[in-house]
Amino acid sequence: MGVKLTNKDMDQLEKWIGTGPKTFTLLYAITRDGCKPKAFHDKCDYQGPTITVLYNTNGSVYGGYNPTSWNSDRNQYTCCTDAFLFQLYYNGSPKANKFSLKSDRYQYAIENNSNCGPTFGYTDLRTFTDTVSRSDSYFSLNVKSKFNEDYDMQGLSAEEIYNDDWNVTELEVYKVAYEERKVRTPWRNVGQWNEKFLEELKKDVLSFKPVADLDISAARILMIGPVGAGKSSFYNTIESIFRGNITQRARSGSAEQSLTTCYVPYSVNVPSGGSLNFRLCDTRGLEESHGLDVHECSYLLDGNIADYYQFNPTSPITPKVQGFKTHPTTEDTVHCAVFVIDATTLDVLSTKVMEKIKGFQNLMNQRDIPQMVLLTKVDKLCKDVQSDISFVYQSQIVEEHVDKASQLLGLPRTNILPVKNYEKELRLDENTSILALLSLRQILYFAEDYMYNLRERKNLVQN
Repeated sequence: MGVKLTNKDMDQLEKWIGTGPKTFTLLYAITRDGCKPKAFHDKCDYQGPTITVLYNTNGSVYGGYNPTSWNSDRNQYTCCTDAFLFQLYYNGSPKANKFSLKSDRYQYAIENNSNCGPTFGYTDLRTFTDTVSRSDSYFSLNVKSKFNEDYDMQGLSAEEIYNDDWNVTELEVYKVAYEERKVRTPWRNVGQWNEKFLEELKKDVLSFKPVADLDISAARILMIGPVGAGKSSFYNTIESIFRGNITQRARSGSAEQSLTTCYVPYSVNVPSGGSLNFRLCDTRGLEESHGLDVHECSYLLDGNIADYYQFNPTSPITPKVQGFKTHPTTEDTVHCAVFVIDATTLDVLSTKVMEKIKGFQNLMNQRDIPQMVLLTKVDKLCKDVQSDISFVYQSQIVEEHVDKASQLLGLPRTNILPVKNYEKELRLDENTSILALLSLRQILYFAEDYMYNLRERKNLVQN
């Protein structure tokens, strides 16, 4: 079947969404696939950003943009800032209006419900529940909307937008994909990607040494992030690069709760038998009601917690726990903190997890500890990056997610580092390794900056 949106309509939607050219691919249509929730979710779940368009019997066309993926497994609201409702035609005549979310209602932007079709806001744009059968040439949708609850309808009534008429001749859902340009100027210039560059990066990391006169033998890089974001996988990726084969020393995978339950300062080994002069310190993942908390993070930053300490969710850490370091040295403290965040979940990070992260950042700011973000799974954002990792710094959608992470955590863009971990590969890939080492090298630079500052303060005290 053909699509009903015209090129002019798509141009208007593209302009409203912003950030460059898009392609619109029809995923679901009720005249083709049936007007029932299961059909909608089977076709549209986990497809990334989508546009929902309704056409009623009066010739009015309206709908909504979901910048996140529909997900019938969640059965909850998705918080985001970029969703919007729109109007394209009224009684068959062009009438273009965009209706943005109210600033205090972001948490109700999108409703994911396995029993419903596309749903925007608490009541703003609801489409159908259960199965709706065709009646003559239209479908009489069986749920009502109440506009202006979560989206700002600019004073327009339901009558002025869709005739207050729920008889639709069609309802379509389009996948919205970024139309990348291979000739686009890189948004971050990092050099020519080739074997020579890979060896240069490896050499830089191999030659890293902590700043002299501080009695530090290895820099400590604390990795913090939500469950499943890829903390352990990043360590495995770095270890694999220097070992020359895919390894999995750190436990990784998918689970509802963190697979990491200890504080583990992983060393990176080389074939000669030695290890590099830094430790990637893994700890349990962030969860809404469990996982690492601000109290434990403070002890980690200050070096009080012993290596391989087993976290106990029912027993908080106190100076009386076994191995607690009452007088930690500069060797024990954290020299750089890295937040590891899944790029595909930026728009749906829970409020409670973000509150924890902000609490951790306050602790780090008090100690002048540099903060970085590893933005993982960037290959899942863009088909061009998925087919060619070296395209990551040309990808408009990756750049957009770097900007979002920067705003979310209040850090400069240069502190946001996109990566793809080894997770399904059985052999090393040159471009994947380059991307990981670029990030690691920058992290080590920041740890070195912290040590220089530490040494200056030490010298001032001594003098």
